[in-house]
Amino acid sequence: MITIYLKQYNKIVRNADLKLFDELGYDDILWIDMVSPSLKEQKAVENFMEINLLTRQQVEEIESTSKYSETENAIISNSNFFVPVNETFNVEPVSFIIAEGVLVSVRNSEFRTFNEAAKRLQMNYRAYPTGYHLLISILEVRIDFDADLVEMISRQIAALSKDLTLGVKVDVEVIKRINYLQENTMLIRENIFDRQRVLSGILRSERFPNDIYPRLQLMIKDVNSLINHADFSFERLDYIQDTALGLITIEQNNIVKIFSVAAVIFLPATLIASIYGMNFRFMPELEWRYGYLFAIGLMLFVSIGVYIFFKLKKWL
Repeated sequence: MITIYLKQYNKIVRNADLKLFDELGYDDILWIDMVSPSLKEQKAVENFMEINLLTRQQVEEIESTSKYSETENAIISNSNFFVPVNETFNVEPVSFIIAEGVLVSVRNSEFRTFNEAAKRLQMNYRAYPTGYHLLISILEVRIDFDADLVEMISRQIAALSKDLTLGVKVDVEVIKRINYLQENTMLIRENIFDRQRVLSGILRSERFPNDIYPRLQLMIKDVNSLINHADFSFERLDYIQDTALGLITIEQNNIVKIFSVAAVIFLPATLIASIYGMNFRFMPELEWRYGYLFAIGLMLFVSIGVYIFFKLKKWL
């Protein structure tokens, strides 16, 4: 699917007709947005813009040069975007190319970021005279959404910490919850680092309009603060994990302690029973009328005595 944003009648008009490329020039087009484009659409854009679109493998490369690069007639920037899936995220790469002031974006999924950027463009088209301004706006929206994700993870971590403080039983589900938050925090942190590399490449460029660079400085500060916040969240999760494992260890020690005390309490009784279970010919208690009651009473007396001794020592 392709969407062409045209500058017509002092407003932005959306169109999806490939024949427009035969009728219009670069000055008439602001943005060409492609979602899972067909081969025909790719060829039409490549011929019109005189560029080569990147393959998915090229977009997914992690080298700094693959995140931002410049050629003689184009600026190429690749960035990762999140797609929410159930309770986690999938990372989808997006390719941006700016040539002759026209922004070309290629992606394989729908993103809230692009819908919001398109809405802002329709509401105030004068703020986006070129594709350079539009690219910065898209990255600004994405950073705002990244901040929302960081805050969401922070709230979930705070709720988990509160549950542990209130004495919620630590079980497998709690450990899985901690691991889930750790995975999401790492994904968000990696994604923000990706944004930082793209902005650093743009900041070093001399081909963007001068009014963009002050905005870039603010965006980089925002990204750095998000990285610090994500680092703090990850450290807090490590602390919570250590606390949870400590609580599990204490619970296990208490269980072992109960079994150990029970074994020690009944050890004298077991010894007495073992003695009277010996098959010796001479055992006077066997002929005694109260021998059985004496043995039972002796075992109870010794067990209760051991229990009282433990209580006095405050071992129980």
